[in-house]
Amino acid sequence: MNLLGWILGERVAMALTLQTLTETQIASPPGTYFKLREAIEDPDATFEDYSRIISLDPALAARLLKVVNSPFYGLTARVETIAHALNIVGSDQLSELALATSVISQFDGLPPGLIDLNEFWAHSVACGVAARHIAQHCGMEEPDRYYVAGMLHDIGKLVLFREAPGQVQTILAQFDPREDLALVEMESKIMGFNHAQIGGILLKEWKLPANLADAVNAHHDPSKAKLNPKGAAVVHVADFLVYEMKLGSSGEPALPPLKKSALTDLGLTLDFIKDARVVVFEEADQALQLFM
Repeated sequence: MNLLGWILGERVAMALTLQTLTETQIASPPGTYFKLREAIEDPDATFEDYSRIISLDPALAARLLKVVNSPFYGLTARVETIAHALNIVGSDQLSELALATSVISQFDGLPPGLIDLNEFWAHSVACGVAARHIAQHCGMEEPDRYYVAGMLHDIGKLVLFREAPGQVQTILAQFDPREDLALVEMESKIMGFNHAQIGGILLKEWKLPANLADAVNAHHDPSKAKLNPKGAAVVHVADFLVYEMKLGSSGEPALPPLKKSALTDLGLTLDFIKDARVVVFEEADQALQLFM
């Protein structure tokens, strides 16, 4: 069975010929991130436990040391051990770093020319920051989870870029921003499914919470969310805000439409969008210095 067929199961009649699931690691969950999250959420876990997990992931260990030795922290002496690095980086930043490293590694080797990955991850990280800020403002429980949903909201696009570049090119070539048809709607029209659906199902397979998968699945139309409409609205507004601020790009050729009902459901106004720009810009800039 090809990758997209596996992801979507029997929901969509597939017309694409893609690599088989056994030929890709995309469907494999980012294990280091989950192990680290479990340790961080365990009150009895120690820095030694964190260090042991990180030591088994050379890419994460290397990035952690690179981060703490960057000008961002401004240390005078070089940090050379994971244990020392963990004393500098907080658990929240460590978790976010693990997520970024794990997910980025899943999509090495994308076909050139379709997407600028630096721009993609800049948009994704900024959307995570914006989603967390909105969730905090709205008094939602565990706002850090919305960082994860925001960062991964367009992960389905990377699946399409990697597994169906021809179909992506066809969609982009036919897209006309003057017409009243969003890019996600054109995906559904041409392929029978869209990147948000793929992302939602992929997050389920990665064993992320169902309400986050639901938020990703419905982030272009929160009214379609089955489990977490407010969460979907958070990611929807965050996506619009970050695109409006021109913080990176995940390949949208035009500003995605903002559904006013999402603002209403969250009790937000357009003035909030304006005021949030300063906070989101500063926090996104800090996050990007760490991850990019």
